[in-house]
Amino acid sequence: MFAARPLSRSSRTVRSGRSCCASLVALLIVVPGLPATAQTGLRPSLAGTASPTPATPEQLKQREQELEAARAAQKAAAEAQERLKADIAALGEDRGKLNQQLIDVAAQVRSVETRVGEAETRLRGLDGREQDLRTSLEARRTEIIEVLAALQRAGRRTPPALLVRPEDALQSLRTAMLLGAVIPEMRGRAEKLSTDLGELVAIRKTIASERDKLAGDRDRLRTDQTRLATLVEERQRKQSSAEKDMEAESARAAVLAQQIDSLQGLITTMELDLKSAAKAASTASLQGVPVNSKPDANALRNPGRKAPAIAFASTKGMLTFPVNGTKIREFGASDGAGGSDKGISLAARPGAQVTTPCDGWVVYAGPFRSYGQLLILNAGGGYHVLIAGMERISVNIGQFVQTGEPVATMGKSSQVASILATNASQPVLYVEFRKDGTPIDPGPWWAANEGEKVRG
Repeated sequence: MFAARPLSRSSRTVRSGRSCCASLVALLIVVPGLPATAQTGLRPSLAGTASPTPATPEQLKQREQELEAARAAQKAAAEAQERLKADIAALGEDRGKLNQQLIDVAAQVRSVETRVGEAETRLRGLDGREQDLRTSLEARRTEIIEVLAALQRAGRRTPPALLVRPEDALQSLRTAMLLGAVIPEMRGRAEKLSTDLGELVAIRKTIASERDKLAGDRDRLRTDQTRLATLVEERQRKQSSAEKDMEAESARAAVLAQQIDSLQGLITTMELDLKSAAKAASTASLQGVPVNSKPDANALRNPGRKAPAIAFASTKGMLTFPVNGTKIREFGASDGAGGSDKGISLAARPGAQVTTPCDGWVVYAGPFRSYGQLLILNAGGGYHVLIAGMERISVNIGQFVQTGEPVATMGKSSQVASILATNASQPVLYVEFRKDGTPIDPGPWWAANEGEKVRG
C-alpha cells in the first residue's frame, strides 16, 4: 500500500542527524589544544567545585626539580657575573674600549626593549581575540546544547511500522521533511563552530609561541642590563679617580640648584660656579667642531674621542630619541597652564635605558624643581640638551659623554610634575634643546623615522 521509499529517506535523514550530532558533540567535548577552562565553559557543569587535594609524590618531585633548577640558575648567574668582571678588568685603562663596550651594550639593551614592547603589543591583540571567541562560544552554548539534545532524541527514536497505519507513514514523512530542513542548518552551525574553535586553538598556540619568545627576550634583557650596570660602574669608578673632588662638586651643585628658579639660571650658575662644569663649558667653547654641511658620520665611530665628532648644528636629521618610547607631547603644544611646551615628551617603558642623543659635556646632573632628575649637556656651539624625568642618573658633572652612551634609567612612573597633566600611565622623559639660552624646536635634529617610531 505504501512504498518503501519514504522509509529509506527517513533512515538516511536520521543517520545524517546522528552524524551531525556526533560531529557537534565531538567539537564541544574534546578540542585538542583548547584549555580546559574554555572546554568546560562550552558544556554544562557536571559537578561542583572540587576540594583541594594534597600534593602527590609526582608533584613533590616536580617541586624539588624546580628548586634545583633555580639553584643552578643562581649559580650560573654568579659565575656569569665573575666572568663579566674579568672581561671588564681585561679592558684595562683603555677608555676607548670601555666606551665602545658601553655604547654597544646600551644599543643591545634598547634593541631588546623594542622587541619586548612589540611582543607585548602583539600579545594584547591575541589575548583580546581569544576573549572575543570564548565569549561568542559561551553565548551560543545554550542554543547548541538544545539543538544537540533534539537531534539525539530524533536519532534514538525507532522509525514507525509504516505498513500498519497510513498515519504513521505520514508522520514519518513529516519527520523526515523536518529533519531534512534542520540538518543543513545544523551542519552550517557545526562548521561555524568548528571554524571558531579551530581559530581559538591556533590563537592559543600563537600566544604560547609569543610568550616563549618574550620570556627569552626578557632573559636577554636582564643579562644585558647586568652587563651594562657593571660597565657603567667601572666607567664611573675611573671617572671618580680622575676627579678627586667629584662628591664635593655634586653636593655643591645640589645646594646651588635649590637656590635657582629657572633652567637658564641653573645652566649659567653651574658653568660659572662649579669647577668641573666650568671646565666642561670652557672645553666645549674651545674645542668646537666647525659647522659642516656634510658631516662625516664615521667620526662618531671613534670611541676614544674627548670632544664632539660633529658640530651639533650639523647633526640635523641624525639624532635618535634618548629612550625607546612614544611621543605624547610636541614642541610648542599647550602645556595646560596657558603656556606652551618648550620640549617634547616621550612615554617610555618602566626601567627603560636612557642614552645621550649627542656628544657633550655634563654641566648638571641631579634633581631640579618639578623636573625630577635632570641632566644638562653642553653640546658646544652654544647648544644645550636637557633631559628630565629619569629615576637615576649614572654620569657626573664635568664628564664627557658620547652619542649612544648610557646616562640614566627610567623609573616606574612619571617623575616630571609638569607632565602629570597628561595622565600618562608610563614614565615620561622630557627632552629640550636650547641655543644661547633660548628653547628651540628639536624636530629638525631627529632622524627621519623617529617622528613616527613607537619603540618600547
